[in-house]
Amino acid sequence: MDELTRELDAATWRTSTLSGPDGGNCVEVADMSGGRRGVRDSKNPSGPVLVFTSAEWAAFVGGVKRDEFDRV
Repeated sequence: MDELTRELDAATWRTSTLSGPDGGNCVEVADMSGGRRGVRDSKNPSGPVLVFTSAEWAAFVGGVKRDEFDRV
């Protein structure tokens, strides 16, 4: 098992407080070493994880706050 896998297995995952109680279309986020963030589908916690650098995460959060993404 590599270092990244061990870190993700030990991570504390959190779901947005804006998520509904039914566990709908939500993601979970975990803080990781070096300021990175792990992101996974809350309905499939054993599935794939995307890992973002701190700069990538800051750009994403900034885009969300500026409403730069299409709503489906």
